[in-house]
Amino acid sequence: MALKLDLIGVVTEDMTASIRFYRMLGLEFEPGSEGEDHVESRLPNGMRFALDSLDMVRSFYPEYHGQTQGRTGLAFLCDSAEHVDELYRQIVDAGFKGQKEPWDAFWGQRYAHVEDPNGVGIDLFAWLPKDE
Repeated sequence: MALKLDLIGVVTEDMTASIRFYRMLGLEFEPGSEGEDHVESRLPNGMRFALDSLDMVRSFYPEYHGQTQGRTGLAFLCDSAEHVDELYRQIVDAGFKGQKEPWDAFWGQRYAHVEDPNGVGIDLFAWLPKDE
């Protein structure tokens, strides 16, 4: 039987802030879902992205403590270097944490790093044109 990665989940203490953050990255959630304990967004490739409240997780895993910074990161491909810059600025201006301002990385990407409200690292990147 083949396995298929189907869902990426993030545990949040602030569902409203998390939904607002991920909507800025293009994920869609049902209107009015901010008060829910579990919300999902269907990604274009068919995978699902979920946010679960801390209370929800503790309802079936009472000893869950969480952590402020995880070992998991997400990377969002942007349309262009300018899109990376614009999205980074929008996220920081909205009050979310910027970790690394946009820069031209040696591996050929315009690259920036922010954190979601839960401490999850989010990379924003776009491929730079190759020198001919």
